[in-house]
Amino acid sequence: MTAEIIDGKVIAADLRARVADEVARVKREHNLVPGLAVVLVGNDPASEVYVRSKHTQTQAAGMASFEHKLPTDVSQQDLLTLVAKLNRDPAVHGILVQLPLPKGLNTEAVINAIDPAKDVDGLHPNNAGRLAGGFEALSPCTPLGCIILTKSVHASLEGMNAIVIGRSNLVGRPLVQLLLNENATVTIAHSRSRDLPGLVRKADLVYAAVGRPEMVRGDWLKPGATVIDVGINRIPKEDGKTRLVGDVAYQEALAVAGAITPVPGGVGQMTVACLLVNTLRAACAIAGLPKPAV
Repeated sequence: MTAEIIDGKVIAADLRARVADEVARVKREHNLVPGLAVVLVGNDPASEVYVRSKHTQTQAAGMASFEHKLPTDVSQQDLLTLVAKLNRDPAVHGILVQLPLPKGLNTEAVINAIDPAKDVDGLHPNNAGRLAGGFEALSPCTPLGCIILTKSVHASLEGMNAIVIGRSNLVGRPLVQLLLNENATVTIAHSRSRDLPGLVRKADLVYAAVGRPEMVRGDWLKPGATVIDVGINRIPKEDGKTRLVGDVAYQEALAVAGAITPVPGGVGQMTVACLLVNTLRAACAIAGLPKPAV
């Protein structure tokens, strides 16, 4: 048996196309153009690539894209002043401050300063709290992408045993809430969990978001499990270059799992697509329109 490979590229492209259709509709029917503002502080190469991708895909979906690049040594006050300006700007419906911020800047204060209605990263305490309470909220993009990928394999997640390895505010914790909303039974595990292989072996759905290359081994998996690998780790090759690997030992897992996301080409593709979904949803909510059909 070889696992079905969950093609994040194809699923993300389909989602982006559906977003573009809805953007065209709200433009046509309500004269509304959803706008996304991305704030990049400093010149981290990975962040720059990511921001470029967001800009291109936002425009391709028919949305307005606003980029704000600030120097590494920008003051906390200047950054907060920009956020306040974007909060007031009626053309901006989504605000994303690219993380991580350079040392010396207070990430929590910046996240708290974003208008929760425009918080397309889903990190503001209002949105995190609403999600935890099972209420309507803007959810972080990567966990949302994980759920969509899982549902490409299983129409319903109800009653399934899921394990989330990793408890970050960006992925692990919100993913647990989204899985609970789908009526899955969820275990949250982390570096201090006892007998992690034993816990993973009980799970129908495995989400690896721990940031450790190939930590989850093939023999940890229950045969036929669906594996969503959130990890993106660069490891050196013999020729001095690097290769990308996930948090799951992919070749080992292929022989055991029922379905698995590759790295690259899996979850990463969905994150930007879900950012477009959140921006469209935010724009409709701010304008008092019904929730879009994506």
